Amino acid sequence: MADRAPTAEAPGRAPEGGSAPVGGSTPDELLEQARPYRNELLAHCYRMLGSVHDAEDLVQDTYLRAWRAGDRFEGRSSLRTWLYRIATNACLTALEQRGRRPMPSGLGAPSDDPERPVTEAPEVSWLEPIPDTMFTGESPSDPASVVVSRSSMRLALVAALQHLPTRQRVVLLLRDVLKWRAAEVAELLGTSTASVNSALQRARTQLEQVAPVEDELAEPTDAASRELLDRYATAFEKSDVSAIIGLFKEDAVWEMPPFEQWFRGRENIVRLIAAQCPIGADEGLMLPTSANGQPAFGLYSLHADGIYRPFHIQVLTLHEGQVSHVGAFFGERLFEKFGLPSLVRAEDAKAGRPG
Repeated sequence: MADRAPTAEAPGRAPEGGSAPVGGSTPDELLEQARPYRNELLAHCYRMLGSVHDAEDLVQDTYLRAWRAGDRFEGRSSLRTWLYRIATNACLTALEQRGRRPMPSGLGAPSDDPERPVTEAPEVSWLEPIPDTMFTGESPSDPASVVVSRSSMRLALVAALQHLPTRQRVVLLLRDVLKWRAAEVAELLGTSTASVNSALQRARTQLEQVAPVEDELAEPTDAASRELLDRYATAFEKSDVSAIIGLFKEDAVWEMPPFEQWFRGRENIVRLIAAQCPIGADEGLMLPTSANGQPAFGLYSLHADGIYRPFHIQVLTLHEGQVSHVGAFFGERLFEKFGLPSLVRAEDAKAGRPG
């Protein structure tokens, strides 16, 4: 029998005294052995939930459940597989309570009036971006970066996953991303192999309708990418509308949770920025970062006291040397999660030391 993963209903009993053997290890030793899997488990929970904050909570819960149920782990399956079983069960329970996290484009048609004031929808739990360093580690040699491909973390793909029923989402991620066998997924979900294969086919079909194809995810060369991003950052810092319009593809999309309106077409995007962005010429500061395997910026707004304060985080999708999509995410909590400063003094920004 495979090692049994604890669920929300059966979290497992805490080992008495914390020193009983666990597959040849104590519970604390087991957790130490599990430490290298934290980043990839975070990526898995994020793909399931669409929230970096929820994913962190669920990974913490996974390690707590693993410690409590350590006496069940006898080494019949790999420690990594056992942890994924625990994390997946935790995510399934969370999804029953929280539901999906959409982007504005997943809820309706684009707005046709960029000059009309946009409105927040605080009742919606919106999709969140995730900093690259949280799932790849600080170094490219981090073991998790081998397991987690950047394409599986793309913002468009994570958004598309939110359209799938929960079970289909689980099956697709375990089969296509983690490469589990159908029999392993069936055992985890308490169903048949035939049911798993059917769910996988339905998930793939639906995903093809809403997710980008691989060719659309191709990045330009590093030099071309840097040059485009430099021009993009400068245009936003100067609020140079004429420069901004040339950087977007004709059919580009702009969306900005928690505002429910979204816009298609570079003309509409530029009109939106010109009419509703409160950042004037030389009042913006763009600090580069990365999210979901994509280039990103923290945009700051200069205030009267000479301090730049967080405005939103932009996650960019690039295609054929232009910007094809921007997700602009509002919320100061995200700046902290990305390791971006809570404020930048104007004199520090001019001196090139904004961090």
